[in-house]
Amino acid sequence: MSILLDENTKVIVQGMTGREGSLRTAFMKGYGTKVVAGVTPGRGGEEVQGIPVFDTVQEAIKHKGEVDATVTFIPGPALKNAVYEAIDSGIKFIVSPVERIPVHDVIAMVQYALKNGAKLLGPGSLGIISPGKAAMGWLGGNTEWARTLFQPGPVGVISRSGGQSGTVPWALREAGLGISTALHIGTEPVLGLSMAEVLELFEKDEQTKAVAVFGEIGGTLEEEAAEAVAQGKYTKPLVVFIAGAWAPEGMRFSHASSIVERGKGTAQGKIEALTKAGAHVVDSPEEIAPLIKKLINQ
Repeated sequence: MSILLDENTKVIVQGMTGREGSLRTAFMKGYGTKVVAGVTPGRGGEEVQGIPVFDTVQEAIKHKGEVDATVTFIPGPALKNAVYEAIDSGIKFIVSPVERIPVHDVIAMVQYALKNGAKLLGPGSLGIISPGKAAMGWLGGNTEWARTLFQPGPVGVISRSGGQSGTVPWALREAGLGISTALHIGTEPVLGLSMAEVLELFEKDEQTKAVAVFGEIGGTLEEEAAEAVAQGKYTKPLVVFIAGAWAPEGMRFSHASSIVERGKGTAQGKIEALTKAGAHVVDSPEEIAPLIKKLINQ
């Protein structure tokens, strides 16, 4: 199994005719993702990679049937309307790679998704990949690299770092393990899916036997994950690395959501919360795979 995305997930691409939309459509299709349609207002009737493009999400659904998920390669100012359109059309999973979205727009999108029972990954998410099944977004890079790096297996992967989203999967592959699903949580100060919510999804997934997290200072995602563990909402082995432990208070690290300020979001605070809850915190990414292998085989 996997979470959120598999070989049967019917996907559309909003903004398919743009530069990134067309490039990533080629990647997703080549990897095996069931991309059934694209949506770009005013470009209906065209094709990208042999996939039909429609003017609206509703038209795409009318011609291609029910759609499970969408990935939005939409410029920031237009993203909120695109997300609303997808949710209003009944789509329940949205991957949003776009960064630098106005915070008030993100808050509105997150609330609208929650109100309508939809899940929003991002904004600023590189995407999600379930090895050997499907990919949405940028995660994986290209078909050959994705097939080489992301191997199927029993470990779920959550990354707060876009640039390091392949680090843990690579380490797991080298250790003879693979992954069930890997995802980049996103970069904006406000996000749709939280780390805790993703852990709960992995808890319910039979294939996932443990979860590895590439965390960072700043924000409260890791503390929320620790709370989920403490409350018994996630009970499988959890191994976490926190990047940026060296950064002084007030310094931005990596991106907008990673800032230590007013005593919150510190590496020490995250480590203490996670350890107290029963998670395993390591000092370097290289330690993740060996420890997970040990925990799984206990």
